[in-house]
Amino acid sequence: MSQQTDSIRSRIKQLKAPRSDTATGTAVEATVKEILAAVRDEGDAAVRRYSLAFDKIEPDAFEITAAERAEAVAALDPQTRADTEFAIANVRAFAKAQLATILPLEIELRPGLHLGHRVIPIRRVGAYVPGGRYPLLSAPVMTIVPAKVAGCAEVVACLPPNAHPAMIAGCHLSGADRIFRVGGAQAIAAMAFGTATIPAVDKIVGPGNAYVNEAKRQVFGPVGIDQLAGPSEIYVVADETGHPEIIATDLLAQAEHDIHTRVGLITTHRPLAEAVIAEVARQLETLSTAAVAGIAWERQGEVTVVGSEADMIAYSDLIAAEHLQVHTRAPRAFAERLSNYGSLFIGPMASVVYSDKCCGTNHTLPTMGAGRYTGGLWVGSYVKIATHQWLDAAGVAAVGPAAERQSRSEGLEGHRRAAALRMEQPGLFGS
Repeated sequence: MSQQTDSIRSRIKQLKAPRSDTATGTAVEATVKEILAAVRDEGDAAVRRYSLAFDKIEPDAFEITAAERAEAVAALDPQTRADTEFAIANVRAFAKAQLATILPLEIELRPGLHLGHRVIPIRRVGAYVPGGRYPLLSAPVMTIVPAKVAGCAEVVACLPPNAHPAMIAGCHLSGADRIFRVGGAQAIAAMAFGTATIPAVDKIVGPGNAYVNEAKRQVFGPVGIDQLAGPSEIYVVADETGHPEIIATDLLAQAEHDIHTRVGLITTHRPLAEAVIAEVARQLETLSTAAVAGIAWERQGEVTVVGSEADMIAYSDLIAAEHLQVHTRAPRAFAERLSNYGSLFIGPMASVVYSDKCCGTNHTLPTMGAGRYTGGLWVGSYVKIATHQWLDAAGVAAVGPAAERQSRSEGLEGHRRAAALRMEQPGLFGS
C-alpha cells in the first residue's frame, strides 16, 4: 500500500472529493488581474468603483477618522471591550516572549572575519481584516498586535466598508496606525501599489476570501505576504481515552466557520470513531449554525481508524492539519512525536476556540498541507533577519585566496579581480 494508505485500517466516514473548481478559479484569477491593473493605473478612482460594484457602498472617505475610531470604541459593549483587551494583552505578551528569542548575532568566525545579523522590523505592514458573516474581533488582534510588538513603524489596516463597527474598534484597540474602509482584491491592490489615499506597504498579512487570496498571490514579489490561506481545518488524534462529546463539540466548533472547513478524527479505537459520528449527528440537531457546520461535516468530514499510534502519527503528519488536537493517554509525550501541523492543542482541555479568540497564540495558520514546511503568523513574520560582515587584513588573508580560486575556476574574471585586489593592494583600503 502507498504511504498515504499504509496506516489506514478503515475510513468509516469518507472525505468527499471536492468538486473541481477549475472554471471558478480561472474566473477569479482573471477578475483579480483586472482589478489589480485598474488600481495600479487609476488609484483611488478604481478602488471607489470596485467598492461600489462589490460592496454596494461608495464611502465619502476611505480613511476612518480619529473621531470615528473613538466613536466605534465607545459603542462597544463594556464586556466585549474587556474581552478584546484581554485577548490583546495575551497576544502581546506571547509575542514579546517570542521576540525575545530572536536575537542579533555577532561572531568572529575566523581571525579578522566578522559575521552577524540584525533583527530589523518591517517598516510598513498592511493588515487585511475580513468582514465575514460575524464581527470577528479576534482577526485584527492576531494581525496587528504582533506587528506593533515587532516594532513596525506603521501598520495600515483595511476592512470592508460594510464591516461591523466593532471591527473598527478592534483595529484601533490593537494599535493600527491607519484604518481604511476598503475590502476585497481592491484593498490588496491599494496596499500593494499605493494610491493617493492609501500608502503602499512592504508586506500584507491577514486572511480573506478567494479574491483576497488570489490578489495576494498575484502581488507577491514586490510586496511580501504572510501565506495563502485555504478553508479552515481541524483534526483530532485520539486513542481509546478520547471523549466523544468533547471531540464532536470541537469538530463542529470549527466546522461552523465555513461550509468548506475540513474536519477529521484519526483514532486507533473504532468504538470511539463510531461514537463521535453519532455524537456529531446528535449535536447538529440543536446547533444554531448547523446550516453551515452540517454541510462542512457532510462534505469535508473524515473519520479514520488506524492500526497503531505510529500509524496515527504518520497519517496526521501527512495531512498537516491547520489545527491539530491531541486526545491521548499521555498527550504531552505524544505531541513530541508530531511534526506537521499549524498549531498543536495538547490534551482535552486545550480547545482550538481558546487560540482562535484570546489565549495568546496566533490563529492565522497554514492550511492545505502547508504545515509540512511552515508555521503560522507570529512576531517573527514582521521582522527581517539581515546578515552583515566586515573584514580586516587577517580576514582577507583567510578567505581571499579561496574566493579568488573559485572565481577563476568559474570563469568570473571580475569576481577574481575583486577578490585579488584586497590581497594585492591592501593600502587602498586604509588601515
